[in-house]
Amino acid sequence: MKEVVKYSECFVCGDCNSNGLQAEFFEMDDGSVVSEITAGGEFQGYKNVLHGGILSAMLDEVMIKAVLAKGIFAVTAEMTVKFKRPVLTGQKIKFTGSITQAGRRIIRTVGEAVNDRGEVVASAVGTYIEAKGELLDTLRSSL
Repeated sequence: MKEVVKYSECFVCGDCNSNGLQAEFFEMDDGSVVSEITAGGEFQGYKNVLHGGILSAMLDEVMIKAVLAKGIFAVTAEMTVKFKRPVLTGQKIKFTGSITQAGRRIIRTVGEAVNDRGEVVASAVGTYIEAKGELLDTLRSSL
């Protein structure tokens, strides 16, 4: 298990962003990436219910980290999230992301969020486009 590179000011994974989630992402032997968070009340949408945007952000991040773990700098082109169960603040959630298809510049991914009872609370599919030119330079300089 190896930690995937991060931008220290990122809202999701930045260890220097005191307003963010500060989530850690690890590449597994099978090429997937995993992360776990227990989000506090500051991330609620309704009383004691985790905001769906936080789940979406974590799914986006775990999927793009699977791309980044392969040394590919990319940006999100499209993402679809299916919310299956509510998540309460203070509940531990495990996120898994992996690449399903990689073309010349387009990478497709899947992601899943599972609660501490083993129930899938959300799933996602994503499409990422490999960065080129100035955008690639900007992304590389972030890390």
